[in-house]
Amino acid sequence: MKKRSNVVKYNRWGYIFLIPFIVVYVVFQLVPLVTTVGNSFFEYYRSGLTQIGPNWIGLENYKSIFSTPDLWQYFGNTMIMWIMGFVPQILLSLLLGAWFSNPSLRLKCQRFFKTVIYLPNLIMASAFAMLFFTLFADTGPINSILMQTGVLDAPYSFMSHVWSVRTLVALMNLLMWFGNTTILLMAGMMGIDPSLFEAASVDGATATQVFFKITLPLLRPILIYVMITSLIGGLQMFDVPQILTNGTGDPMRSSMTLIMYLNKHLFSKNYGIGGALSVFLFVITGILSLIIFRFTDNRKAIK
Repeated sequence: MKKRSNVVKYNRWGYIFLIPFIVVYVVFQLVPLVTTVGNSFFEYYRSGLTQIGPNWIGLENYKSIFSTPDLWQYFGNTMIMWIMGFVPQILLSLLLGAWFSNPSLRLKCQRFFKTVIYLPNLIMASAFAMLFFTLFADTGPINSILMQTGVLDAPYSFMSHVWSVRTLVALMNLLMWFGNTTILLMAGMMGIDPSLFEAASVDGATATQVFFKITLPLLRPILIYVMITSLIGGLQMFDVPQILTNGTGDPMRSSMTLIMYLNKHLFSKNYGIGGALSVFLFVITGILSLIIFRFTDNRKAIK
C-alpha cells in the first residue's frame, strides 16, 4: 500500500510539469480553434467604419465559399505547387540520405555537407522570395546571363507566365525544405538494423534491390510523417507566393493559394468567411491525411 502511494505521489509531479503545456495549448490552440469554428456560422465583417454583426446566419458562409469557383481554383493552385516541390524534394532527399548513411561509400566531410544542405532551412521564406524576385526580374542577373550566353535574344518575363511563377515557388519550397527532409530520412536509414543489409549482401542482393526491398519498406513510418507534414505545410503555403507576386497571385491568379485567399478576407475583417475558409482547410487537411494513411497502410502493402 505504501509503495502504491509513493507511485501516486510521483505521478503528481508529472501532471504538474504538464500544466504549462496544457495552458499554452488551451490559450493559443484550442480557444482560437473554437472561436474560428464559431465565427464561421456568423455574419461578422467590417463595412468601412461600421462593424456588421456578429449575426447568426448558419451555413450561409459555407454556401458562399463553395458557390464560387475561386475556392477550387486556389485549392488547385496550392496542390499543383506543392506537388511540383514535394516530388523532387523527396527523391533528392532519399538519394542524399542513402549516400550519407551508406558506410561503404566512406564519404569525406560529411558533417560539412550535412550542414550546408540544412542551412537553407534556417533562412526566412520572405528572404528567399525577395532573392528570387531579384534574380528572376526582367533586368535581373538570370536574364542577363541567358542573354549574354545567347540563349535568349530578349529578357524573359518570368513573373508574367503561369508555369514559370509556379516553378519558382516550387523551387523555393524545394530548396528550403529538402535539407530537413534529408536529415529525417537519414536518421531513419541509420536506425535500420545493419544485419539486414549484411544478410542481403550475403544472399547476393544488389544495391537497388536492397534499397527497394529493405530500406524503403522500413522507412514507411518516417515517409508517412514527411508526407503528412509536407502536405500540411503545402496547404499553408503563403509567404513565398505572397512576396513573389506582391500578394496578387498573378499571372491570372494562377499562384494564389488558399491561405492567400484567406488572408484577403481576414485583412478586410470578414471573420465569418475567414472562419468558414479555415474550417474548410482543417477538413480538407484531415481528408488528405487519411488518404495518405490509407495508401501507405502496412497491412494493405503486405496483402
